[in-house]
Amino acid sequence: MSLARPEKRSLTLQGHRTSVTLEPPFWDALRRLAAHHGVSINALAAKIDAERARIDPEVTLASALRVTLLSAAREGRC
Repeated sequence: MSLARPEKRSLTLQGHRTSVTLEPPFWDALRRLAAHHGVSINALAAKIDAERARIDPEVTLASALRVTLLSAAREGRC
């Protein structure tokens, strides 16, 4: 197992800047999933954020991203 420290990066979601902290393998998976869908990382994150806010606004964006990426990995999409 390879451990990596989380990295904080800035995203722009619907014209607003926000910071998200994820481990490097999650950033890589987010990049791959965005490419799979033919969209930017910002566009994919904005879509995940909108869904998160609709379902449960108490869930953090970082958690929503991780769960989405895990689901996509299980389905072979990233």
